[in-house]
Amino acid sequence: AADGDGDRNMILGKQFFVSPSDSLAVIAANADDIPFFRSQGGLKGVARSMPTSGAVDRVAKDLNFSLFETPTGWKYFGNLMDSKELFGGTDFTPFLCGEESFGTGSDHVREKDGIWAVLAWLQILAVANTDASKPLTTVEDIVTAHWKKYGRNYYARWDFEGMDKSKCEAMMDKMRADIATNTGKTVGKYTIAKSDDFEYVDPVDGSVAKGQGMRFIMADGSRVIFRLSGTAGSGATVRMYIEQYEPENINMVAANALADLIRLGLDLCDINGFLGTEEPTVIT
Repeated sequence: AADGDGDRNMILGKQFFVSPSDSLAVIAANADDIPFFRSQGGLKGVARSMPTSGAVDRVAKDLNFSLFETPTGWKYFGNLMDSKELFGGTDFTPFLCGEESFGTGSDHVREKDGIWAVLAWLQILAVANTDASKPLTTVEDIVTAHWKKYGRNYYARWDFEGMDKSKCEAMMDKMRADIATNTGKTVGKYTIAKSDDFEYVDPVDGSVAKGQGMRFIMADGSRVIFRLSGTAGSGATVRMYIEQYEPENINMVAANALADLIRLGLDLCDINGFLGTEEPTVIT
């Protein structure tokens, strides 16, 4: 499915939702099934926004693709696509990129393209179903096979909408102030290996983007991320991203798999203390 102007996409099987992060990873893993990539010698580079899960990272490592973690915003992907043509740098094309907010694209256009993503999935399904004598391979079958090979990145995004801007900024400032205190701290089964405010140095033009989101990265690779957006008249939106990697236990309900990490995230930001709630407006 795509939205009204066709730039975003959602992949669904029969009673089976594919997260945008998993969709990106599956397309990367099956890139040779897609003529656009295959005809150019295969996929070379992949990129995801920082809050997007690391599912595609495992594919990139396995298949030796160049991998980039960028701030949220398609302009960062565009620079990577144009590295050679406009900047005389390394050629990362053919290129695949995506964000957790249902945006997926390639270097055929410098914007997300929901129609292209849907067609890419249809091509992957077509290749998986060339033998009519065999049972139908479904969207769920393809994703499950992917998880069995690469493991599963359980993932959710909690949005707290219409919040007071000044209180949201105070909450983010407190997390920044506590970076040193939180780094190395053990809470329950998690040890916070790294806490920082994400900063990106563009490998193409050297520009620096600071203050791109608070990250808490656990020793086991799990992550909790906080970003503040939508600071217009309707109030600010706090987004909390939660990610837990499981190499073998791939059949849990996501909410159950993430429960301990969600609790940790709510405590780390003290959203109840600052904003008076722990109930999100939207869960994705």
